[in-house]
Amino acid sequence: MLRESDVLSMLMRRKPKHALARELYVDPGVFQADMDNLWYREWLFTIPSCELPKAGDYVVHEIGVYSVVLVRGNDGVIRAFHNTCRHRGSVLCKTAKGRGPRLVCPYHQWTYDLDGKLLWARDMGPDFDPKTHGLKPVHCRDAGGMVYICLADQAPDFEGLAAAAAAYMGPHDLANSKIAFESTIIEQGNWKLVWENNRECYHCAGNHPSLCRTFPEDPRAFGGLGEGELAPEVLQHIERCEKVGAPSAYKISAAGDWRFMRMPLLGTAESYTMDGKVAVSKPNSSIPFKDAGSLLKFKYPGTWNHFLSDHVTLFRVTPISPTQTQVRTTWLVHKDAQEGVDYQIPRLTEVWVATNDEDREVVENNQRGIMSPAYEPGPYSEIHEGGVIQFVDWYADTMIRAMTGARAIAAE
Repeated sequence: MLRESDVLSMLMRRKPKHALARELYVDPGVFQADMDNLWYREWLFTIPSCELPKAGDYVVHEIGVYSVVLVRGNDGVIRAFHNTCRHRGSVLCKTAKGRGPRLVCPYHQWTYDLDGKLLWARDMGPDFDPKTHGLKPVHCRDAGGMVYICLADQAPDFEGLAAAAAAYMGPHDLANSKIAFESTIIEQGNWKLVWENNRECYHCAGNHPSLCRTFPEDPRAFGGLGEGELAPEVLQHIERCEKVGAPSAYKISAAGDWRFMRMPLLGTAESYTMDGKVAVSKPNSSIPFKDAGSLLKFKYPGTWNHFLSDHVTLFRVTPISPTQTQVRTTWLVHKDAQEGVDYQIPRLTEVWVATNDEDREVVENNQRGIMSPAYEPGPYSEIHEGGVIQFVDWYADTMIRAMTGARAIAAE
């Protein structure tokens, strides 16, 4: 098990534009360093805000050693708290989802308001001050209808992402959407392999027959060169969409941790379906044409997304162990769309259900190969894997900054 100093050394010595060293995909010490320096510090997507439509609705999100409860308050605001009672530490919410007028500890019934204030604790004596025993908050922000949390004491800046999300995701109206379907799979692979696979379509032709009916393999179609180079027809599509009030131009943060851009689908395709036609007749976007393509968004380290003219597909990545990663996929449709009338679940989901399973197999094969002592990091294709290069550069640079910064503070 590598120490953090070993991880730092490996990242600083890595060969640019090449896959990472074996240990960075398999070692428990690396996994812990990833959790401590990325997952417990960065903004993480948890749920769409429409998953908590009413006051008292809550969900529990597990990330590493942390359990976080997200709950919609009586004022309509979604807040996040550590899912641990301020009495003796029992979890407050035992189920993954639920609803209640208060948060009540199942152990001794300490009772909290939906804003985290302690309302009732039996027989604690005259010197007990309930004001000092409210739930511990977790940073929580809603960006365009996607709820993010940050477990760090001081969260990174969020305003740039919030502003971009408001503009780019505004036409898709997530707040007035609902969950039509969700799936959760466990991939037997390191979370970085899940992301590397996502950031390229070099593998698509040989692995994704359903997706390739509508998704273009040309990296210039989806910003896959890593520098935002786009094909002329993509630039024309962006101009067409922006003329009707749908921001679409390639936009990436200075740190490289989030990006937006809208790409056309293949030919006359309108959505990710087997025949290329829309899957939902009552759309949750205001874009006045069906062939608006897909607004692609990622936010490292936890989410990539597709916003189409008729529905939205959100993906959430959660690391479980050095060689296990949870991938949750959520399909959103207009809140008034009726299943069986405006959409059919199999038609809505079949492309990405199949693609997710195919990606799971690809990642697991990749992980098994890397487990071999014979593995040696190979070069990425700069033609097809520019997005992978960008992700790995972001990962290494962010980890190095976090670890060297922590060391500098410790030395003071």
